[in-house]
Amino acid sequence: MFKRILASMLLFALVATVAPSIDKASASGTTYYVKVNSGSLNMRNKPATSGKVVAKLPKNQLVTVSSQSKGWAKVSTKGKTGYVSSQYIAPKAAAVKKTSAPKPAANTADYKSKAISVAKSNLRVKYKWGGTTTSGFDCSGLVTYSFGKAGTKVTSYQPGDLLFYATSGGKKVTHVAIYIGNGQMIHSATSKGVSIVSINNSYWKPKFIGAKRI
Repeated sequence: MFKRILASMLLFALVATVAPSIDKASASGTTYYVKVNSGSLNMRNKPATSGKVVAKLPKNQLVTVSSQSKGWAKVSTKGKTGYVSSQYIAPKAAAVKKTSAPKPAANTADYKSKAISVAKSNLRVKYKWGGTTTSGFDCSGLVTYSFGKAGTKVTSYQPGDLLFYATSGGKKVTHVAIYIGNGQMIHSATSKGVSIVSINNSYWKPKFIGAKRI
């Protein structure tokens, strides 16, 4: 193992020593761009820092590279020809393209904030055992109502979506379950406690009134 590590280190050192002296093969007329972080790149009249500065190239300025050797590139741009340090230019294809920022996904925190706002809007609504509407709430009823209003209605379910049911008829939400995928939901029912059932269950399917994603 030690010999293998030592051999790898020696190979790395050899490559690092030789690499700077290798000329980069560049097709004549290749377009590059200036990749300085700030300020400008000096273009000189010869491939050396002692060369006279003939132009200052700003960041992202396009240049045509005719050759590269020993850390310097011969370039031309806007009618001028000179030399620049190869480390401060890169092929045009490598330039970072400006793209429109992707639209952020719905933030769970936003839904939570909205749920809190909905709950606060019902301050002083009277307590009613089993209540799930603004005519009266119990503890779970207020939570169910608030998150139900905050979520986004969906027709194609994903695991974690909330499924709402009206067990007393009409549209009054009296039961909520969590969709877990594969056509199943987990909930706590009076008869069986916490259990998993099909959303197509003959009892629950007719009582389904909608789903929300939070």
